[in-house]
Amino acid sequence: MPTSVDEEVAALSRGADRDSLFMQARVAVAGKGEPLSVRVRNLSAGGMLAESPVSVAQGTTVEVELRNIGPVPGRIVWTGERKFGIAFDRAINPQSVRRDVAPQKEDVPPTLAGLRLNKGRPPIRPR
Repeated sequence: MPTSVDEEVAALSRGADRDSLFMQARVAVAGKGEPLSVRVRNLSAGGMLAESPVSVAQGTTVEVELRNIGPVPGRIVWTGERKFGIAFDRAINPQSVRRDVAPQKEDVPPTLAGLRLNKGRPPIRPR
């Protein structure tokens, strides 16, 4: 049985549906300068497992920058050798980080704008 709030959060996180993946994220650690670049090993609505050569202290407040989601506040709930667990302060949709962001028409480089990528439509001309 968990005996502290941190142990209870960690137990709940372990039991949650997790998405195994391999991606990069930035973690801003309270009291540190530059955000850490970490590897995300798994992600759930309530937290994530991060891997980094930099050690962090359990209980530290952090903010994780996740692709397609943005900054998510949380705290370190457990640490291990080159790995640590983060419990988010709010639930996220872990599938969002897997979605590709489609480029907008304005994002098409001028070198590609004249190509006929859509049959039957006139080519996009730069303004």
